[in-house]
Amino acid sequence: MGPMSTRSAEYLEAIDHLPLGATLVFRQVSWEQYEELLEDLGDRPGLRVSYDEGRLEIMSPLPEHEEYKDSIYRLVRAFAEELGITLETRGSATWKRRKLRKGSEPDTCFYVANAERIIGRRKIDLESDPPPDIVVEIETTNESLAKFPIDAALGVPEIWRYDGRQTQFYELAGRTYGEVSVSSFFPGLTAQLLTEFLDLSKSQGQPKRSPHFAGAFVPGNPLDKNDDQLGV
Repeated sequence: MGPMSTRSAEYLEAIDHLPLGATLVFRQVSWEQYEELLEDLGDRPGLRVSYDEGRLEIMSPLPEHEEYKDSIYRLVRAFAEELGITLETRGSATWKRRKLRKGSEPDTCFYVANAERIIGRRKIDLESDPPPDIVVEIETTNESLAKFPIDAALGVPEIWRYDGRQTQFYELAGRTYGEVSVSSFFPGLTAQLLTEFLDLSKSQGQPKRSPHFAGAFVPGNPLDKNDDQLGV
């Protein structure tokens, strides 16, 4: 790694004082400065960085982001296992394309239709590889709609948003996203069902969950959602 630029040092100084749940926005940032910052932040996991043609946004997630992210993964995994769907997750990996001058880091993401193509791959290049099929944005205090044009340009087919109260699914149609009620990758998984699951997971708490907790939400599963069968 070469010497840090003055501009990058300024970004890192501001990031050091960034409270949890807050967002920093810088403008007129070059692609080279964006990539340099990503490299400098390699030892600071947890931040979310997005870039859109010179606009750089850095967000410091609240602790509950991880809890919600883990809960969503539990349910998605249960659906995948029940329906026999191959699933690959890439967490909050950085997705970017220099030609488009756009980059983004979701809270988590999943490969479903393209899972087989990236199994075992440690490095994915969007110049030649497909983007994740689903990205998840958790925003208890922050607005993620500004990232939609980035995801659309990168070709992400589906976005899930959760604001701490409700879930919304969005599907790419052309160059924009439209809200839908059911995931196109998981038959039977609705935004309302995911909201119900997250509400119950908050009241039950992760340590109390039985192995069947997420599976009880899968349509057709013999378990239902009463307390006895959820192991509460």
